[in-house]
Amino acid sequence: MKTLQQQIASAEAKLARLRTKKKASDTRVKIVVGAVVAKAALESPQAAAKLAALLRERVTRDLDVKELQPLLSDLDQKAAQDE
Repeated sequence: MKTLQQQIASAEAKLARLRTKKKASDTRVKIVVGAVVAKAALESPQAAAKLAALLRERVTRDLDVKELQPLLSDLDQKAAQDE
């Protein structure tokens, strides 16, 4: 029979695995939602302008801003079709 300490360690390990699984699931959801929103925005000049404005307002980390530049360029180009 396992000692109390072994049972605690086992429960903590299981909890850690469940947290990792939850984080991976949350990440997948964010990726799917982001892809759908970006694709939809690139199909509509109005949506492209709104998404570009939202991203410029909310994304502030330099690294993230740099990574978004190609998408922002595409969104700006699509938004310009409405002018």
